[in-house]
Amino acid sequence: MSINSDSFRKPLLFSSLVISISLAGCASTPPSPPNPSDPWEGWNRGTQKVNDTLDKTIIKPVAQGYEWLVPNFVNEGVTNFFSNMHEINVTINDILQFKLKQSGMDASRFLINTTAGVGGFIDVAKYIDLPKHNEDFGQTLGYWGVPSGPYLVLPFFGPSSPRETLGLIGDMAFNPLTYVSIFGGGVANAAAFGARAIEVTDQRAHLMATEKIVDEGSIDRYDFLKNSYKQNREYYIHDGNPLEFTDPDSTEETPTTVAPNTGNKTSSTIDKPGTSNAPVSDKNPAHTLELTDPK
Repeated sequence: MSINSDSFRKPLLFSSLVISISLAGCASTPPSPPNPSDPWEGWNRGTQKVNDTLDKTIIKPVAQGYEWLVPNFVNEGVTNFFSNMHEINVTINDILQFKLKQSGMDASRFLINTTAGVGGFIDVAKYIDLPKHNEDFGQTLGYWGVPSGPYLVLPFFGPSSPRETLGLIGDMAFNPLTYVSIFGGGVANAAAFGARAIEVTDQRAHLMATEKIVDEGSIDRYDFLKNSYKQNREYYIHDGNPLEFTDPDSTEETPTTVAPNTGNKTSSTIDKPGTSNAPVSDKNPAHTLELTDPK
């Protein structure tokens, strides 16, 4: 988590009295039928609550301690190390998507950073015009037309979908630590588990600022995270190229584009008369990242 991401507006704040009255009204109202666009909402909200509790009680405190104890240059080196390890996964998915030029660049990044970058702790490649790309097996499945399916929140892993769940399995198959765990002995297994724990802690430490924005910038945290995740995944699957769509309520014939504010994804855009070159993430953009009131 590219979570990635990354770009939010501040919401309207409701008083606790209004919230209490609203909840009381919901309690006395019969359950509404499942939302066709989010048929697993009940499971998802419950799982997100469990994940949030686990995060607040264990993962976040550990990440805060890590951020406080570890010097900035060490923190950056750890981030670079795991990012360099993921270049193997990125390169394989480049090839699976027939992005041959990009695969050469990403393979070069891995070789240069592994050697000149002292095992990947220093990102030397960025200084020689080899930008970082973001590719995974979920994006590869989307590239080949596999539908995403309904939004799904996984225990521990968080926002996902049936397609992205398969993508996680593929990414595990491309991860060297997986084979260390399978074929290594007890010491190797412990080392792989420790490396994964450090990686998760490092990733969580980098999300501190984003967490504050989400908490302050959303009325419904679940709805906000769901739409942000879906928008972000669509953006990466389409490499940031605008996806044109026509507003059914508009009488104009000129298609419009919507662009999320994303991270440092390197991508190209399409130049067409009357359209924007800004990247887009969804053909039917929700209120995410634009932060209008949830529908």
